[in-house]
Amino acid sequence: MNEFAVIKTGGKQYKVSKGDIINIEKIKSEKEPKIGDKIMFDKVLIVDNGKDTTLGNPYIDGAKVVGILTDEGRGKKITVIRYKAKSRYFKKKGHRQPFFKVKIESIK
Repeated sequence: MNEFAVIKTGGKQYKVSKGDIINIEKIKSEKEPKIGDKIMFDKVLIVDNGKDTTLGNPYIDGAKVVGILTDEGRGKKITVIRYKAKSRYFKKKGHRQPFFKVKIESIK
């Protein structure tokens, strides 16, 4: 049986199964999570346990996905350039997006 769920966090949707490791957008909260802390995802869109599928409208009431924060970091550097031809306008900036690496523990 290949149980999976679709969760929404950071404006994106992720298909997760038990044991998966995913990179998600950094979560803002009052208490900053530390490595080893449990993270609950309560915005669950779909749960499939191999036999039947539950769809949310938009979310499933009472469904939770539990993960453990394993690492945090910043992604690869991207370059943002603004340029206008014939007007000597050129701006160059770099950006590294922060992320959390989460290992999925269980789907409830």
